[in-house]
Amino acid sequence: MARSPRPARPAGVPQRRPAPARRPVPEPAARRLPNPRLTGLGGGLFCALVMLVLGLLVAVAFGASQTVYGVLFLPVCVLTALWVREGDLLTAPVIAPIAFAVGLLPLADGDGTGGRLMGLVTGLATQAGWLYGGTFVTGLIVLGRRVLAVRTVRTVRVAHQRAANNRPRA
Repeated sequence: MARSPRPARPAGVPQRRPAPARRPVPEPAARRLPNPRLTGLGGGLFCALVMLVLGLLVAVAFGASQTVYGVLFLPVCVLTALWVREGDLLTAPVIAPIAFAVGLLPLADGDGTGGRLMGLVTGLATQAGWLYGGTFVTGLIVLGRRVLAVRTVRTVRVAHQRAANNRPRA
């Protein structure tokens, strides 16, 4: 049986609107990762305080194992590089070595101020691989984030320029 064509809509009857698009259901808060944006100073305080606490914990739990401290330094560097805001990206690679030295203070051996300072210098010299590695990882992440930000800005500028060029001129 053939269908008859739709009757024409009378002039006074409004046209039905299409159904609104469905929004995706947001993830539960428990599964979302934190995405804080730290300023340069906030990133420095975060990194330095976390490394100081980790240095104290390593001194108590592992008998001042500088290797364990160096391994724990890497995730702190990654978090600092990911959480610092875009305007302060270049501070993250500067913050990392300073925080490493701050956290190394509880692990430095020595009696008195001079002995403690000598222990700190020795610790920095013997753990230079971890220090450079963490700083390098921080620099790579920051560089990747910066390239992505610049690329996004350029894409938006090109889209605005194309839209301006396609507008009819009055």
